[in-house]
Amino acid sequence: MKIETKYHGLIEVLEEEVIRFPNGLPGFLEEKEFAVIPFSEDGTFFILQSVQTPDLGFVLTNPFTFYPEYDFNLENQAVNALELDSAEDVTVYTVLTMVDPFHLTTANLQAPVVINVKKKLGKQVILTGSPYQTKHNLFPEAIAK
Repeated sequence: MKIETKYHGLIEVLEEEVIRFPNGLPGFLEEKEFAVIPFSEDGTFFILQSVQTPDLGFVLTNPFTFYPEYDFNLENQAVNALELDSAEDVTVYTVLTMVDPFHLTTANLQAPVVINVKKKLGKQVILTGSPYQTKHNLFPEAIAK
């Protein structure tokens, strides 16, 4: 199927690759279907693109690339909602707040996007009681200079 996107224009997305978010995303509860589209050639950045709304696309990255010590436990409710059977079925992303200059970009580690890649189900999980915040510097070494 063809979808109009925020960053890539009109693209072809395989229907079986569409991720369903049964409860939408916080602030976008009516948005239930998204595609994860590569945004950088090196595979570091992605776009979580709404299938219905062309202007709704979030820049994502794998948090473990930038924060190797990042760790959290999914509550049973999230495990059930995502119909998870195995940790191998999980992909985790973090939503970025893009800033110009780029080295000031931040990652929301408090609300990771968790996807069951086997069943194509997604949920943005709000971590409670964790040390993570909504704005962690993606490149802290660049800011320290």
